[in-house]
Formats: sequence, C-alpha cells, structure tokens
Amino acid sequence: MFPLQNKTKIFTSFFVFGLLNNILYVIILSAAIDLVGSATPKGVVLLADVMPSFTFKLVAPFFIHLIPYKVRLYSLVGLSSSGMLLISLSSQQSIGIKIFGIMLASLSSGMGEVSFLQLTHFYTGGDASGDSSVGISGFSSGTGGAGLCGSFLFMLMTNMMGISVTAVLLMFAVCPLGFLATYYLLLPAPDHEYHEIADTALEDSNDEGMGIDFNFNGSQLPTISSVAHHFKTTLGKIKPLVVPFMLPLSTVYISEYVINQGIAPTLLYPLEDLPHWLFTSYRDIYVVYGFLYQLGVFISRSSISFGVRIKKLHVLSVLQFVNVIITTIQSVYDIPFTTIWPLLVLILYEGLLGGFSYVNTFVSVSEGVPKTKREFSMGCVSVSDGLGIAIAGCINLWLERKLCGMQVDRGRDWCLNGGSA
Repeated sequence: MFPLQNKTKIFTSFFVFGLLNNILYVIILSAAIDLVGSATPKGVVLLADVMPSFTFKLVAPFFIHLIPYKVRLYSLVGLSSSGMLLISLSSQQSIGIKIFGIMLASLSSGMGEVSFLQLTHFYTGGDASGDSSVGISGFSSGTGGAGLCGSFLFMLMTNMMGISVTAVLLMFAVCPLGFLATYYLLLPAPDHEYHEIADTALEDSNDEGMGIDFNFNGSQLPTISSVAHHFKTTLGKIKPLVVPFMLPLSTVYISEYVINQGIAPTLLYPLEDLPHWLFTSYRDIYVVYGFLYQLGVFISRSSISFGVRIKKLHVLSVLQFVNVIITTIQSVYDIPFTTIWPLLVLILYEGLLGGFSYVNTFVSVSEGVPKTKREFSMGCVSVSDGLGIAIAGCINLWLERKLCGMQVDRGRDWCLNGGSA
C-alpha cells in the first residue's frame, strides 16, 4: 500500500472516530433547554455532559494502558447508545433519568478522546520521521465536524422541519455503531509496535485493523509500595505538560463554555426584530448560537490540514477571555451590540479560537514530546478541555441565574422563556 493511500485511510478513519465520539455531546448540549426546561440552569446539563468524561480522563493515565483498544471500542458503543436511549425514551418529567443517560454518553466520550488521541501515536502513514499529525489532524477535524454537523442537524430537524426532540435523540442513538464499521473496515494496521508503560511486545500485531493489545507483566498482585511508586512516577511525567500545554487549553475552555452555557442563554433580542424563518422562539436563538460556535470550531480544528499553525497557545487564552468580558457587558448593559448580527459574528469567532487552541495544543505535544512519551502525553493533555468545561459548568450554575435576574430587574424577562415565545 502506498504511503499516500495509507495516510488517506488514517485521516479518514480518525476523522470518523472524532465525528462519532463528539456528535452526541454536541446534540445533548444543543438540546439542553429541551431536556431540562428553561427554569433549570443549562449548567446542570453541561456538568452532567462533562464530569464523567473529565473524571475518566483525570484518572486514565494511571490505568488506561491496561485496557486493550478493542475493549475500549466496544465499551464506547455500549455506553453511548445506552445513554442516548435513556435520554430519548424517558418522560419529560424524568429529569434524573435524562441526566443519568447524559452521564453515560459523557463517560463514553471521555474514554473515546483519550483512546483515539493515544492511538494516533501508532499511525504515521509510513512517515519515516514518526510524525503522527495526520491522525491528530483527522481526529481534530472530526471533532470539529461533529460540532458543526450535530448542531446544524439539530437546528434543521427541530427549528425548520418540526421533528420532535425525542425523535431526533432516538435517531442519533444508532451513531456509535459507526465505530465498529470504521475499526474493522477502514482503519489500516498500525505502523509500529511500541508501548511506553508495558514495554513489551504487543499482541496480534499482524492482525488486520489496530491489532494493539497489552500484555500484563506477570500475575503478582501489586503491593501498596508499588502502587505508590507508580502514582508518584505518573505525576512526575504529567508535571512537565501542565504549563506549556494543559494550562492554555484549560483556560480557553473555561472562557468559551462560560460564554456558551452561562452567558449565551441571556444574549436575547426581541423576536419581532429577528427573521421569523429562523427564529420563532427565544429557544431558537440559543440553538443558532450553538451552530455558529460549532461552525467556527470546525473551521479552526481543520486548519492544520491547510498548513495553519499557531505556536503561542497562551495568546489564544487571552483572546478568549476578552470575549467573556464583551459578552458579559452585552448581557448586563445591552452594549456594544444593538442588533444580533455582530453578536453572531462574535460567537463564530469564539468557536474559531477554541478550535485553534485544541488542534494546535495536540500538534505541539506531538512535536515537542519525545516519541517514547508521546502516547502517554496525548492521553494526559486530553484532560485539559474537560477540566476547563467542568470549572465553567460550576461557574454557570451561578452566573446564568445572576445575569437572567439582572435582566428581569430591567424589565427584560425573555431569559425566563427559553422554550417559548
């Protein structure tokens, strides 16, 4: 097989993995108002949609190397499909069951992101330099495509076609089966056989597909001292990743999710001033914001494929925080934007910054971390976005209600009617 053909298959496979891994997450956030109603802070949905994922990614560096990739794959399918079925089939009053379903889908998303980012380490498309950016670019573009595709389809089906939210959620419950089809029918064999923790030969290396499974080093049970030593060693390997990679990505995500779930639900305008073919209720404004944000994310997460590279990751953090300031002022004082159109552009720009931060962070890891530490580092840095979203979710539990209350005091009670006109 020619390297170009191999790279195309690698890119496409990881694109599909990223698309499927994130699309349910996007659909759930797009349906936040429909799932819990306008009276419940959307931060509740955000926390349920991110905390299991974040928790898994937080602890994954200590044990993930013991779980074969095939086991992870089937777990993704089971968790995400079960979660979407619970969300779609539970009654409108069963918010607790819906939240549990969201948490199952979230756990699947976290496991998928860790696993697929680590997996890019084994795929270079025959590149002698060991460059794994083709896999990273594919996965990043796929996650961006998930945002765009998920938010657009949800807006199209609910806003324009009038399909019930329950039916839409039920349709998306079958998406995870695509993981299996991609794994068995499209993904090439890995380029090399190496695992930095097990440090042993990998099983089934000649099998079609990934062919990556881990051997256990002996059958002795671990002692307390060995577990403590492993914990200390793992923390030591994480420490050099914090400032250059994890901190900038976390802060970008704090800012953008404070905007998306805390501030955006209060950035409303009179319905009579908006085009009725797109906005028939205040709830529709929130959905359109979500689509434009995901459009920006898709464009910027795909930028590496076109040679766009940003190495100063901290600059993106600063620019995103400026957006928080601007949107907060807009919510509190109705300035600087007197119409919705410039605000729509700002939301698109916000998505661009978030996507640039994500893809450039992981490319920086692949370029700056030694090959022997790259697989581990990819998994560790993937916790950063979840950390940022979790912090934002906690902030939003207070912020959205505070901003909405300030608007009501000024006689603008639109934020209390998120699901209707």
